[in-house]
Amino acid sequence: MTTVPTRPLKDFAVPDGLVGGPLGSRLGKRDFVPEGVPVIRGQNLSGSEYFSPAGLVFVPAAHADGPLARHLAVPGDLVLTQRGTLSQVGIVPAGIHDRYVLSPAQARIRVDPDRADVRFLYYCLLDPAMVALIRSRAVTAGIPHITPDILGNLPVPARPLPEQRAVADILGALDDKIAANERMAETCFQLASALFAAAPTGSPQRLGQVAELYDGPHATPVKAASGPWFLSISSLNAGRLDLAASAHLSEEDFASWTRRVQPRAGDVLFSYETRLGHAALMPPGVRACLGRRMALLRAKTPETGGALLLHAYLSPTFQNEIGRRTLRGTTMDRLPLRDMPDWPLPLPAEGERAGLSARLDALHASMAQTAAENRTLAALRDTLLPELVSGRLRVGDATRPVGEAG
Repeated sequence: MTTVPTRPLKDFAVPDGLVGGPLGSRLGKRDFVPEGVPVIRGQNLSGSEYFSPAGLVFVPAAHADGPLARHLAVPGDLVLTQRGTLSQVGIVPAGIHDRYVLSPAQARIRVDPDRADVRFLYYCLLDPAMVALIRSRAVTAGIPHITPDILGNLPVPARPLPEQRAVADILGALDDKIAANERMAETCFQLASALFAAAPTGSPQRLGQVAELYDGPHATPVKAASGPWFLSISSLNAGRLDLAASAHLSEEDFASWTRRVQPRAGDVLFSYETRLGHAALMPPGVRACLGRRMALLRAKTPETGGALLLHAYLSPTFQNEIGRRTLRGTTMDRLPLRDMPDWPLPLPAEGERAGLSARLDALHASMAQTAAENRTLAALRDTLLPELVSGRLRVGDATRPVGEAG
């Protein structure tokens, strides 16, 4: 097998193209304003797309173009977290803002387009072997971090530019499909929320009249590399279940951890401590147990199905009920599970309930199918990525499975 030679990452940058973020004292929350030049933080470098604009904060243009001018990033720059979560990486997008400020925890690489495809370098930095190398070279005193010198000397496969583009096209096609599916699922969720909000309302019913409530275990299982899913508070993401933020437990532990209850399709999972008000619908085809501080609601009748229960739980009316009845503690807030069955739950009028429940179930079934497809696509991408960037797998050999998956 031919070994692809490597070159330092800095060799693929323009002169002075590798710059770290400003020192913490030069940029902080005190500098944030409602409008101005956006600041790139770690949360903008996670997810299935190259860059997420969600949660951007801003600094005045005069501050960005003055004291922080050296720490600007522009569309096409590669941005990587150099302090904290070291595996986060992204590409600054075109068409949103013309310039961005790096936060103190980020660094940017301005790539020379005659030497490298920025998308290829993006995938090189996501290679698990590269992530492990970065962490092994990090300075561990205090918060783990890497210096621009460490970053610039990371070894990158020195593939010819046409090969870089071909690799990036294959992996990018998978990520583009994942991102499109995510947008479709989000649209379905927003439509479901709008349908629930627009339905004629009936008299509130007690939660216990329409659903059974089950408490999860009061401890945390030993995590495993594979096996059934272990659903924690982190699994609840804006009304949807995020298995990418979940862990696994062994088959041996699964039986004992589901002795009290095993989540099944259509159950509404929710947190009763810390992240109060968060909930998600359990999808079909997933074997899982509840984690600590998790509980679930199980619909008693099809007329008030799981999707309808979920949107009732997430409705402003019930969220206000949660806020009003929360038990405030010195360490954390929690919901009194014993009392919850008596809480009033806002539901549509009885004549509207069955039809709306069926429509919401159909939308959530589409979302569950999309999520399952994305797990397959992500697994394929994660398998191909290290083989393609290293040259162990030829581009032509990866084209067929990607085409079948798309």
